[in-house]
Amino acid sequence: MDAAGLLTAYERMAVIRRTEKAAHDLFLQGLVKGTTHLAAGQEAVAVGASAALRPDDYVFATYRGHHHALARGATPQECLAELMSRATGLCKAKGGSMHLTKAATGMLGSYAIVGSHLPMAVGAAWSARLRGTDQLAVAFFGDGATNIGAFHESLNLAAVWKLPVLFVCENNLYMEYTPIADVTAVPRPAADRAPAYGIPGEVVDGNDVMAVEEAVERLARRARGGDGPAVLEAATYRHFGHSRADPAAYRPAEEVERWLAHDPLDLARGRLAELGVAEATVAEADDRARAVVERAVEAAKAAPPPEPREALADVWADGGAAWRT
Repeated sequence: MDAAGLLTAYERMAVIRRTEKAAHDLFLQGLVKGTTHLAAGQEAVAVGASAALRPDDYVFATYRGHHHALARGATPQECLAELMSRATGLCKAKGGSMHLTKAATGMLGSYAIVGSHLPMAVGAAWSARLRGTDQLAVAFFGDGATNIGAFHESLNLAAVWKLPVLFVCENNLYMEYTPIADVTAVPRPAADRAPAYGIPGEVVDGNDVMAVEEAVERLARRARGGDGPAVLEAATYRHFGHSRADPAAYRPAEEVERWLAHDPLDLARGRLAELGVAEATVAEADDRARAVVERAVEAAKAAPPPEPREALADVWADGGAAWRT
């Protein structure tokens, strides 16, 4: 990733950070219904990985998936409108925060059931194999999913069939409110288990967008070449609690302070300075990100609610609205 690529990645992370802040503020204003799981602080995983993927690759994410949807081509306006139950939302107000999906850009969904999307990613990789393409499937998941049976089943089958799938763990240290280290026998819950299935397991600084891009690009090239799956564990940290109902008081103050000092945007700004990019150029990127999100907020607020007659449209694969027996 050269200076131009890093500047693009920085601006994308800035857009995501501001979109997450907007979601937080809109929730407090009562304009976002239901809960939200914010990924502020984890932007580098989504942006770095997406920089290494092709447009026709498949991505599956968790309920904390705003950053992945945005990194894969969803707009802030589409995402915020979806959170606000507007007709212009990404899923026409039928998905909400936990189910952002944009199939046209390879974002095949965010999933609320922990670990449920890992077998789906394996299936997508298998479909690529059957169709003779060199597409890649990538499953992003949290550290808590590594203690779910679907994680182990997916790794096993992907390894047996040597499928082109990457399993990317966003290890933010907490499985909801419980420290992952308290309930897991190995220090690295994802990477340390990969060798049991005969596949590589690596750890990367998940707050360093350049490091993430390099790791995903290398492992993606390996998978496309027929060498099978891999596990990448990205060490990162969420700035907010598990959800909007969680003040995250269980996290030690010194731990929070240490991770906030290792912010993905700050790291990227430092790298840009090292590469000779002027502060004014970075400030212009920040200004563009601010303007994009401000416009998105206003457009989402002004968007109409969905028509009641559309409630059952697109529920079935054939687009029918009638219940079938």
